[in-house]
Amino acid sequence: MTPRHLAVWGDPIAHSKSPRLHAAAYDVLGLDWDYTRRQVDEGGFGDALASLDGSWLGLSLTMPLKERAHRVAATLDGHAELTGAVNTLLLTDVAQGFNTDVGGIIDALGEHDLVDLERVRVLGAGATAASAVVACVELGARSIEVRARRPERAAVLIALGQRLGVDVTADAFAADADQVDLTVATLPSGSALDDVTAARLSERGGALFDVAYSPWPSALATAWTGEQAISGEGMLLWQAVRQIRIFMHGDPTVTLPDEDAVVAAMRAVL
Repeated sequence: MTPRHLAVWGDPIAHSKSPRLHAAAYDVLGLDWDYTRRQVDEGGFGDALASLDGSWLGLSLTMPLKERAHRVAATLDGHAELTGAVNTLLLTDVAQGFNTDVGGIIDALGEHDLVDLERVRVLGAGATAASAVVACVELGARSIEVRARRPERAAVLIALGQRLGVDVTADAFAADADQVDLTVATLPSGSALDDVTAARLSERGGALFDVAYSPWPSALATAWTGEQAISGEGMLLWQAVRQIRIFMHGDPTVTLPDEDAVVAAMRAVL
């Protein structure tokens, strides 16, 4: 039998828990697949991808490779097409691109009963922010306020909101804050806001869902004085479940054999 190789690529990547999540799932599923991590930056992505042989089944992509992977994918699922971001490549005859972050956010929020959203604030304007916008719209949000160090970078998110029929606005972190139901932080791990800005966002920010999970609590979660602060481990778990569905079935919606046991094993190693 031809060995099957998979990996997570990104820069930085040493903190990633994806290898242990996937290994736990493959053990339950009885799959003799190996899943490793590799530090790959945006400039080296093309050569790294071209070096893979036919034994490679797929890749998980994290920062800063999601937009780069979107550009090389021959096909895109609906969420990848909407967000301009690919976090999963299925390497068949052509590279098929998927975005499982959207579903991962939806399921992670659902575990905390954060499902009836009206007003949401998203911190950051990168690829994960686009996934957060789509996820929150699918959970009912009608108004999304993006905060970024460079608000002009949110132009793509404003355009995304227009496609989805939702009002998306952009402003600087330090601008006055209205009350929202949920704040989704998509800032890189280790990012910190000044105390005054963090306090203002926290006071009217509702619950905090921070995609960061290492280290936890994040700087923002530590400063959060509003409602609950939730780490990104749930998103990491559920987007990985969808990735494994893709690697097995080519479809993120087709459930895994004995999926409850698979999820329990993955959760145990987080």
